[in-house]
Amino acid sequence: MSGRRLLAFDFGLKRIGVAAGQEDLPSGRELTTLPAREGIPDWQAVADLLAEQEPDLLIVGDPLTLEGETQDVTEAARRFGRRLHGRFGLPVVTVDERLTSREARAELRERGEGDPAPERIDQVAARLILEDWVRRRETATRDA
Repeated sequence: MSGRRLLAFDFGLKRIGVAAGQEDLPSGRELTTLPAREGIPDWQAVADLLAEQEPDLLIVGDPLTLEGETQDVTEAARRFGRRLHGRFGLPVVTVDERLTSREARAELRERGEGDPAPERIDQVAARLILEDWVRRRETATRDA
């Protein structure tokens, strides 16, 4: 594997969780939560984050329904991914993120965080999105 640096986003209309990792490592790390207004982040904050992390690939969670169908926020997340690519010229992939927020909340409670803040849930969900992408890449490479 190439060890590309990854940055993952758990897109939301009010908040966008962010996590970082590497393609050749099974786990990522939670970074921050960016505020958003109706799905639009502070693009300067995004630019600063990208300059700091220097990612090679951006991963955006694709918020499908439990049945795998699109919803209003799905198109907003996909638009966010297109804008990331358009503004910064980095490759962007999407990952099905069904149940990541639920998994993140459960993980934080297991860590003893009780009723975790939404910002923490978004960060952990972004990490889970990143780790899911890495796991799927490893499986596809192994099966090829």
